[in-house]
Amino acid sequence: MTETTSRFLPGTFAPGPRPASRATMLTAQTGLELKLLLRNGEQLLLTMFIPITLLIGLTLLPFGELGEHRVEKVVPMVMMTAVMSTAFTGQAIAVGFDRRYGALKRLGATPLPRWGVIAGKCAAVLIVVVLQAMLLGAIGAALGWRPGLGGLALGALVIALGTATFAAMGLLLGGTLKAEAVLALANILWFIMLGVASLVLVGDSLPTAVTVLVRLVPSGALAFALEAALSGAVDWFGVAVLAVWGMVCGWLATRLFRFS
Repeated sequence: MTETTSRFLPGTFAPGPRPASRATMLTAQTGLELKLLLRNGEQLLLTMFIPITLLIGLTLLPFGELGEHRVEKVVPMVMMTAVMSTAFTGQAIAVGFDRRYGALKRLGATPLPRWGVIAGKCAAVLIVVVLQAMLLGAIGAALGWRPGLGGLALGALVIALGTATFAAMGLLLGGTLKAEAVLALANILWFIMLGVASLVLVGDSLPTAVTVLVRLVPSGALAFALEAALSGAVDWFGVAVLAVWGMVCGWLATRLFRFS
């Protein structure tokens, strides 16, 4: 038998259906997830309005004894709140309801692989966090916040680590429980972790045991690590806590995540 060869060169006829490249699929999925994030009113409330209100209110109003340069303590805590709101609470709720309405299950019938769905969501979250950090940084600067370039670089690294950690937690929660349970639990955990992280504002007056417990919680670890980073130092304990939480939750998410 002779091998049959095509008499026409590839590309002679159009269309020529073929799988898109990985980069193309990831870019398209990231763009879709980003649009969904920015169009959601609840997401905007969590990611933009609440952090901005906290930043302005805590800086201008006489809450607590935060010293003369109170904005230097307020900015790290508010940035932590923004990261937690976007990467954890918003991500968990979005994933939970995507599963409930069958959106993730339908994506499974497309050429988009499982990693593409998760990577697209994480990339969209990272873009929103970058926009948040720029906006909050600009408002903080207007209120008198003056970090050094080294502090900004360290802060960016800590924010990236915190985003990865909270995103893993959000995917674990949203990918394992029912949507109603995710909605309730994500909001409850948001308030609890915000309350814990707010202790960074009075960290100098806390007992040592309480400080250690606060720093073992992801929100507290990020708040303390970010405060240190923006001042030009590295809080290795906080970095280690965030890394452990991220690795454990990421591993559990890969094992337990369900698309339906």
